[in-house]
Amino acid sequence: MLKTSSHPSVLRIKKRNKLTAAEISSIWVQYMSDTMAICVYKYFLKIVKDKEIKSIIQVSLRMAEDHIKKMKEIFQNEGFQLPKGFTERDVNLHAPRLFTDQFLLFYSYIMTVHGITAYSLAYSTSEREDIQFYFSECITTSKKLFKKIMAIFKTKPKYVSPPSIPSPDKVEFLNTTGIISNLIGERRPLNCSEVSNLFFNSKKTGFISTLSLGFSQVAAREDIRNFMLKNVKLARQDANSFDAILQKDNLVIPEKWDSEITDSTISPFSDKLMMFHAAFLVNAALSYYGAALGSSLRSDVMLNYLKVYTHATEAGVLCYNIMVKHRWWERQPEVDRKLF
Repeated sequence: MLKTSSHPSVLRIKKRNKLTAAEISSIWVQYMSDTMAICVYKYFLKIVKDKEIKSIIQVSLRMAEDHIKKMKEIFQNEGFQLPKGFTERDVNLHAPRLFTDQFLLFYSYIMTVHGITAYSLAYSTSEREDIQFYFSECITTSKKLFKKIMAIFKTKPKYVSPPSIPSPDKVEFLNTTGIISNLIGERRPLNCSEVSNLFFNSKKTGFISTLSLGFSQVAAREDIRNFMLKNVKLARQDANSFDAILQKDNLVIPEKWDSEITDSTISPFSDKLMMFHAAFLVNAALSYYGAALGSSLRSDVMLNYLKVYTHATEAGVLCYNIMVKHRWWERQPEVDRKLF
């Protein structure tokens, strides 16, 4: 069980239900991601100079290490096989700086956003009280970290706030879907949901582009370099497509981060870690694009999301094939209930 004095009732539970597939999946994926995060943040600590940003990385590292301890305890108490994840062999702490301090902060911002989303989903699909409590703790600590990141991020020159929208004068209802006019005629203005999704998807997709560009610069294997360059091309194209729609309505777009990569060609990470990181971000992008598509009502915006969703799917297939080829893809627990 989780060791915590703040929730004694959890400790008293002696007879528990077995972990469900949803609970196993959430813990398994988080274990893989946090072992990766430990490698990444240990490297970041070696290169960071800004004291405020260093404090963010230190907290992020401690959180990931604490998560690993608790997840190990959960799986070991259940007699469940731990994934291998990532180890000290997947990080080169002596590698020179690949990213500027500002990008390290941006990285922490994006990954904390992904973490809060994943923990919330894991909490809502868990049944056991101890597992719910664990993910509730993850949400609470991640929210505190996010608040600290935002306080620092907003003081930096590359931070751009999402667009503002004026309050309407009165309540109005749509009288037409405008499917044809939105494609070839006069388009209605973007609504607040569409603006929000376009802005944040541009920011997150731009992050994928920059990180992949950095990885392409240091990858050891040719197929990994080629994949990363392909990912840069697709992600940059998709981020630009979001920006183009925003700019047609004279709205602000997020900053770009490619200039925050140094000229280093010595990799701080293994090819395996970089490919897993790319796969993680592609999977997250598919979730965000799908959610944005479901809340978009303008036809050109919907068609754009269908296009970028196809690009992310293409990148995901390439990720999977490369990782299987190099025997880097750990098999998740499976169910085998064939009838004989």
